[in-house]
Amino acid sequence: MSTNASAMYPDLSLTLSEAGAGRPVLILHGGGGPATVAGLAQHLSRTAHTITPVHPGWDGTHRPAGLTGVDDLALVYLDFLRERRLSDVLVIGSSLGGWVAAEMALRDGAGSITGLVLIDAVGVRIEAEPITDFFALDARGVAEHSWHDPERYYLDPADIPAEELARRQANMATMRVLAGDPYMHHPTLLSRLGRIQVPTLVLWGESDRVVTPAYGAAYAEAFGDGRFEVIPQAGHLPQIEQPDATFALIDAHLAEA
Repeated sequence: MSTNASAMYPDLSLTLSEAGAGRPVLILHGGGGPATVAGLAQHLSRTAHTITPVHPGWDGTHRPAGLTGVDDLALVYLDFLRERRLSDVLVIGSSLGGWVAAEMALRDGAGSITGLVLIDAVGVRIEAEPITDFFALDARGVAEHSWHDPERYYLDPADIPAEELARRQANMATMRVLAGDPYMHHPTLLSRLGRIQVPTLVLWGESDRVVTPAYGAAYAEAFGDGRFEVIPQAGHLPQIEQPDATFALIDAHLAEA
């Protein structure tokens, strides 16, 4: 479905998937697009009301010209929560989506958000643990940095249909606009995370080489109420590589928060 999302961008119509009933859970995908969180959304829809938007500019959706940063995207989703009069919202963000979730929580003056889950998120600068330059990697490098088992998930670009390859390249171009400079972080975000007092679960694949577990631990420690959990035998997308372990931790957080 599509919905008008924000007074800031009259030409923006958000593309959303919704399912289930119960506590609202907003699920924000990373650079790989909505397919990377589809399984998570399906799982959570058994016990919650899941809302999974497609970030503007991903998968062929329209991105308004003025929407050029992660903070802009955070405000769009806060507007959406307000317009839908949603409260007690758990926001789950994977990779880039985790950064969006943190920026939302910092700006949530209405108190709509009552919990966060960040999965291998980017968005902060940790001096000793730099974020891998994803744009500089070839397909083999992407697989080796992103997955615990890269051979299982590696795709030779020559074997990818032209339409799918074009979709992926367009998604990466949008990500470069939103998060390319400064690269994949906001310079002051880390120092502001202590203001976020809602329960925050930070999940990390032990084999992630895009952003390391040490990066994740520092990220989690900066929140006012953060908890860090490492998922064995998983890389940057543990919800795909180790879904059972990932879902169990999120289910427990959903029950507790």
